[in-house]
Amino acid sequence: MNDALKATGSIRRRLTVQLLSGAAILTIILVFIVRSFSQQLAEQSQDNILNASLTAILDASSIQQGEVTVDIPYSAFSMLSNLSNDRVFYRIDQDGAFLTGYADLPTPKLRAAADTPTFMTGTYQDVEIRMVTATRLLALEGRPIELQASIAQSRNGQAQTLAEISNMVMLFGSGFFVMSAIIALLAAQSTVGPLQRLAASVSRRGPHDLRPVTATVPEEMVPLVQSLNQFIQRLDTSLTRSEDFIAEAAHRVRTPLATVRAQAEITLRRVDKDENRAALKEMIRAIDDSSRAAGQLLDHAMVTFRTDHLERSRIDLAALVRECVDRLQAVAALKDMALTYAEIDTAQISGDAILIQNAVRNLLDNAIKYSPMESHISIELTVEAPWLTLSIYDQGLGFPKTGAERLTERFERGDNVGGIVGSGLGLTIVDEVIHAHGGNLTISNNPNGVGACVSISFPLP
Repeated sequence: MNDALKATGSIRRRLTVQLLSGAAILTIILVFIVRSFSQQLAEQSQDNILNASLTAILDASSIQQGEVTVDIPYSAFSMLSNLSNDRVFYRIDQDGAFLTGYADLPTPKLRAAADTPTFMTGTYQDVEIRMVTATRLLALEGRPIELQASIAQSRNGQAQTLAEISNMVMLFGSGFFVMSAIIALLAAQSTVGPLQRLAASVSRRGPHDLRPVTATVPEEMVPLVQSLNQFIQRLDTSLTRSEDFIAEAAHRVRTPLATVRAQAEITLRRVDKDENRAALKEMIRAIDDSSRAAGQLLDHAMVTFRTDHLERSRIDLAALVRECVDRLQAVAALKDMALTYAEIDTAQISGDAILIQNAVRNLLDNAIKYSPMESHISIELTVEAPWLTLSIYDQGLGFPKTGAERLTERFERGDNVGGIVGSGLGLTIVDEVIHAHGGNLTISNNPNGVGACVSISFPLP
């Protein structure tokens, strides 16, 4: 049955992959955001220090003795040196003419507004720099003088700092992903846990347990459990109806056949012509054959259903066998047979009384049917822990030398029973009943002479 199921993938694996993919995307976004924010903070920090240094330089500029004097304070460059070991460049222009500093230091293409710094990023002396430019107006002899100052710093330190931050962010992101992966695996396991518990609960049930599932399940699984319970209810109803039908069919089939056989026997006594008597005998034989075949087919169907729903109880096997022997004494007497039963006191087993009675009756019926007139059938009960064994010895045809192991299969009969009415289901029924009770069936020839020996063993309680 498992071969017919087609799996399209694991819910747990699918959910795990989806959660891990989400965790990976979140990790990448987190790393990108943190790195971008760190870079922005680093640039803003450098710009603030550059602007503070430039402000200190402009504040130190003045007019002395009719000339512009720029006394660059030590603090202007010390602030930059504290930030990193980067190189620092500066340039000061007066009314657009170079005054001091690095003459080739590039200046902004657009004129910087007064008291409003202008920032730019460029390359100077083969290094990347960040530069700020601002202007200040001074008055000389009643006319305004524009003083423009620029200060730049290389960005090697900032790049190194960003690299360290990036490494830290990657390490943090890796830790975040690992934690997210663990949480994803736990979440996936937790999600499929109710499904696994439901499957385990159903699989632990025996083949006869058709109770509805009452375990608490998540809301999403309620439709599944409801459908499962409805299926179990329909199956239980179908099995009950089938068993009732088998019991009713057995009664409806056997009673008319028994009536027809009785009428045929009555008619046989009244008929004198040999050809009519032969026809009636053939009819009686056909009725017997049909009655036995129909009865055993129904018995086999009943056994099949009941082995799936064993109604176990304490059984006195000795008393059960005694009852079967007493019922078949009359049948054995028609063939002048002797049935002897060696009964024991303690013969308690656990099982389905109806099925075990059916199995014992089939064994006794086979022994009577296949044994000749005026023969002897011996029934013995023995106890040898952990087994209680019922053995039936007859003086009939016995089992064939080859192929005896197939006689427990449906409709299989030995090649030495030609001409004897039979359906080939007797030993099949016995075998199914015994194995449903955890016992053993042994068939062999009678070790004490001609005939067969059939033994069935039940485990002691």
